[in-house]
Formats: sequence, C-alpha cells, structure tokens
Amino acid sequence: MEKGTKAVIGASLVLVLAVGGELLWLRHERNAPVAVKAPVREVIADDDLVFLKQKRPSSMADMKDLFGTTVWVSAGGQLEYYPVVGKTVQYAKPAGTLLGAQELKVKGAVEQVAPKAATFRIPGGDRQVSLVFTLPGSADAAKEYAVPVGYRQAGQYTFYTDEIFFYDDPHVLYKHWGPEVWKAVDAHEVILGMNERMVELSLGQVSKSTSKDYGNRMVVFANLGKPMAVTFVKNQVTAFRADQGY
Repeated sequence: MEKGTKAVIGASLVLVLAVGGELLWLRHERNAPVAVKAPVREVIADDDLVFLKQKRPSSMADMKDLFGTTVWVSAGGQLEYYPVVGKTVQYAKPAGTLLGAQELKVKGAVEQVAPKAATFRIPGGDRQVSLVFTLPGSADAAKEYAVPVGYRQAGQYTFYTDEIFFYDDPHVLYKHWGPEVWKAVDAHEVILGMNERMVELSLGQVSKSTSKDYGNRMVVFANLGKPMAVTFVKNQVTAFRADQGY
C-alpha cells in the first residue's frame, strides 16, 4: 500500500509540474511582445513626384492670366504654329511644329475661323482660339507666331493649355534627370538609359506601339518625319534605330 501510495503521489506531482509548466509557458506567450512587420512602402518614381500646375481656363478672360508669362511645350511634335500678321493667324503658312521643352513667351490670344487643315489636333468650333507667342533665343526673337490651343462652340470655350504646356521650366521640374539627359532632350535625340517620359519629350508624343506594357516595349516615335524605333526594358532605353516603316 505504501509503495502504491508513493507511486500515485509521484504521478500526481509529475502531472502538476507538467500542467504548471504549460501554464507558465502560455502566460509567457501572452505577455511576449508581438512582432509587427513594418508595412512595405511603395517606391514612387521621382518623375511621378513632380507637381505640374494646372490653370483650367474656361474663358478668354482666364487666358489673360498667361499673357506676359513663359511656358514650355509638353505636347511636343503635335502642333503646328503659324506666323501672325497684325492679329491674324496665317494658317496657309505653317512656320513649324512645336518641340518638347521648347520655350515660348506668351503675348496674347486671338479667335479666328480656322480652315479644316488646322483642326486636326485642336477642333475649329465656331472659332478657334490661338495663343500668340515669340520664341526667346531664336534668330528672330521678336517675330510673333500663334498655335491653336482651344475653340469656342455656341458661346462655350474649351481649352487644352494644361495638356500642351508646362507652366514651370521642365529643366527645373525634372532636374533629377541630370545634364546628360537634358542635353539629349534639348537636342531631340535619344541616349541609352532614358525612360519613356524622357524620350516622349525629346522625340514628341506622336508614336505607336504594339504593347501597352509601359516601360517594357518597343515604341516607334514619328519624330517629325524621321521615325525612331526605341526599345524599353524596365523603363530604360536599351536600343534604338531609325525606322522607315512608320
């Protein structure tokens, strides 16, 4: 009996110790600090952090806010500009095509009935609205030109200045591109390592591609009649060549 009693007591003691140890472990687990993983922060490209001003003009009075200011072309390679005589746009004599990052000094704005040939990018409406400007640093910096930027239809105005221009110098907005890239953009050339936004500003926005995978595709830029096929991998130029099949 004595041996049996000792055995029972021993077994009970082991059970108590086991249960007690488990309780202590559970208490430790409950009181242990919880390891919280830091949230993964999205990496935002420097280009996407650039703040681009919007004017949102809706009347000719709003357009006056641009008079006397300097703007730079964002929609390169898309819009022809014309000489201005007096306050009349000479639609029959295109002077050229606005290029990316080109600097314009705004002088005023005019309304005029536009021929069909001048309404390919900007509708003519009842009357087309053109911005009058000069080209600082050009051979004839005092000569005035005009580029269509909107139209009036049934008394209502529609303007595209926010889509056509930078209101701040892009060389400053995108200074992180560095001098080598800006040298290529200002010369309207391509160099290895440029991203799609850089090439669009350099060669113009008129382009075509068989893929919608931005930054990982080949894009053929019209480049004012000198097509250039540019290959992007991880949003960097890896190859480029002339492409006469555009």
